[in-house]
Amino acid sequence: MAAQKMTLAVRPRGKPVKKLPEEVSLPTNGPTSELYKQLALKAGTTIHRLRVTKGSDGSFVPNSKDLSIDSTGLREQSTIYVKDLGPQIAWRTVFLVEYLGPLLIHPLLYLILPSTPNGSGPSQLQTLTLALVCLHFAKRELETLFVHRFSSATMPAFNIFKNSAHYWLLSGLNMAYWIYLPSAPAARESDPLITYPGLALFVIGELGNLSNHLTLRSLRSSGGAERGIPQGPGFGLVTCPNYMFETMAWIGIALVSWSWSTVLFAVVAAAQMGLWAKKKEARYRKDFGGKYQKKRFSMLPGIW
Repeated sequence: MAAQKMTLAVRPRGKPVKKLPEEVSLPTNGPTSELYKQLALKAGTTIHRLRVTKGSDGSFVPNSKDLSIDSTGLREQSTIYVKDLGPQIAWRTVFLVEYLGPLLIHPLLYLILPSTPNGSGPSQLQTLTLALVCLHFAKRELETLFVHRFSSATMPAFNIFKNSAHYWLLSGLNMAYWIYLPSAPAARESDPLITYPGLALFVIGELGNLSNHLTLRSLRSSGGAERGIPQGPGFGLVTCPNYMFETMAWIGIALVSWSWSTVLFAVVAAAQMGLWAKKKEARYRKDFGGKYQKKRFSMLPGIW
């Protein structure tokens, strides 16, 4: 028995979409991903550039292999609106470009800037700070390549400049300049009472963060968008212990570098991660209801 089909009226939203068909027919119980696939094929573009909404109420129709077309409320001769989101870039590429900035800028300024008043070269603290910063962002690059799984495949291509500015300028140029100057606090001799606790915080933070990322990876299949409730170190304390450990690592770098530029980046990064953590807590409560153990603090125990 042939699968029942429905025909949908297709209209552009905003700017016209070249070659966009006026209607599309597909199985009623087929996945919405098939709708995106057919629209992209006929319009000569990629599914990632398209956003589909229902004409009846303007609600978003997601691109999903697990969501059937009829379950969205679409019926025979329903109208859908298709918007061209413009050029897209893969999230994985975005992260690789973001983290590349500090990895290039810190070694460069470490070599260029005279690191001590008498020109004898970088101090031990400056060399140690360079090592910690490079280890942190090298870890980020490797996680992007081999650990992270993304629920969204792409983002608008132009946003890469905005996203990269945070890392290339704030944790790259600004941090590196004030750390490797001859007059920088890190140009002086280290104080073991400050440096060693900083190193300990960095190691604990990086290992804890990696552990959390591996836990989150295990909740999602390759190419999937499913969600699960994470369990493991730190998840019983806060919603996003990966952000907690990330903040801990940056406090460690700040103690080693003894630079206000590092403190500035740590504060800005923590504030942004705190906002993401709040949203993640709200999403967990909405998606899992009573199955999810609500957290009072989303990122930092007793604080945030």
